[in-house]
Amino acid sequence: MTTSTLPAYLTSHESAASDEFLQLIDGQLVSGARAADIVDPATGQVFATAPVADADQVNAAVAAAARAYPAWRDLTMDERGAYLSRIADAIEAHAEFIARLVTREQGKPIAQSREDVDSALMWTRYFASWRPQRKVVRDDDEAFVEIVRRPLGVVAAIIPWNFPFFQCLYKLAPALLTGNTVVLKPAPTTPLDAMFLGKLLEPILPAGVVNIVGDDGQTGPLLTSHPDVAKVSFTGSTTTGKAVMSSAAGTVKRVTLELGGNDAAIVLPDADVQAAAAGIFSGAFANSGQVCINIKRVFVHSSLYDQFCDEFARLADSTVVGPGLDEHVQVGPVQNARQFEALRRVLDRAREEGEIIAGGSVEDSAGYFVRPTVVRHIADDSPVVREETFGPIRPVLTYDDLDEVITRANGTEYGLGASVWGRDLERAASVAARLEAGSTWVNQHIALSPDVPFGGRKQSGIGSEFGEEGLATYTDVQVINVRRS
Repeated sequence: MTTSTLPAYLTSHESAASDEFLQLIDGQLVSGARAADIVDPATGQVFATAPVADADQVNAAVAAAARAYPAWRDLTMDERGAYLSRIADAIEAHAEFIARLVTREQGKPIAQSREDVDSALMWTRYFASWRPQRKVVRDDDEAFVEIVRRPLGVVAAIIPWNFPFFQCLYKLAPALLTGNTVVLKPAPTTPLDAMFLGKLLEPILPAGVVNIVGDDGQTGPLLTSHPDVAKVSFTGSTTTGKAVMSSAAGTVKRVTLELGGNDAAIVLPDADVQAAAAGIFSGAFANSGQVCINIKRVFVHSSLYDQFCDEFARLADSTVVGPGLDEHVQVGPVQNARQFEALRRVLDRAREEGEIIAGGSVEDSAGYFVRPTVVRHIADDSPVVREETFGPIRPVLTYDDLDEVITRANGTEYGLGASVWGRDLERAASVAARLEAGSTWVNQHIALSPDVPFGGRKQSGIGSEFGEEGLATYTDVQVINVRRS
């Protein structure tokens, strides 16, 4: 589908017809029990409506997934992988449509939305071709012992609003490959790409294998507490993750929680300032700073502090901010009005407690635009530093002693990611090893791939996504133990 043939609501600010977006329940595309307005964050205006499920529809979706589970489970992994390949082919055929739809509802620049779709394709094709190695732990005259992985049943996949399409696929693909069926719930403010995915899946998958239900804030608890849901895969805030964990406890559901982060970047005295500033800027402000694993605290050695701050501020001031469908835009709006108002309060706090050297303002427009903002000379105990700021506002702090800065970097309830920047790679890697985070990088950040596990420590989550470890979270262990003598 070329840009010239895309619907008007993907190329202009005209509204979309409400019947273009439907839920997928038991192999049928259906309307919701009610509808919700979807706002374009670049304009602050409603541009589409989306279906919302009620309790009866949620129950119907779970029941359909439960009915579909035995037959899906009993397929071979090659057969399930072939279905995933067909899904990837369908996505690839509509890649530009999906990317522009993501930009309209999420706000990110179109180049980043295209990257999200490309990542969804990469992850889906990777899992489509993945096959487990047989794990025999004993094979002798006395016994044969094998560890096998069995699917769980119905998986509830709960998707956040910052990477709505990519995260649909990186949860669906491993869940389906390992033999589970799925009820997928997109975020209330970014449901359209998931509903379009349902249109693609409807002619490909057997009825009930994947169900997609809409939400206006009430659907999640119905899924996380449902007795017929065997696992919840949730990505979102730590606060909501705690509620999910509590809700799942009643039936001892398996849970994977990928939660908030307050990632630190440490710039060592031997770092290349320009290269480090550019890399950290990308890792800090990607998706308007709305990534759980964005760099959110920057610690720079005092010998480089002024030089780094100048370069970091220059990068912020030169960034093109605007509507994501503009091909020249580098930072789009924040996703929703609630987040926008929260960031206004963060800006006020930053002015009071630090020195703003770039940005510091919201754009004078109807959309939710916040200039990339850099704050220096601010204390570690400021909420701007201590709390997760989900938006384009970043503090730069200074240090002299390496052991001290490692303690400061680790002094948070979060433990998602961290990075170290310096020329001496062995030394930088040794520092990275001391940071309390699920992923620690050297001279890069947000370096993810489908074969490498990704998860958090402390209150940044439980379990892993991606890789063999991520696949394992969609299964239970079964030990087959045969006595031979």
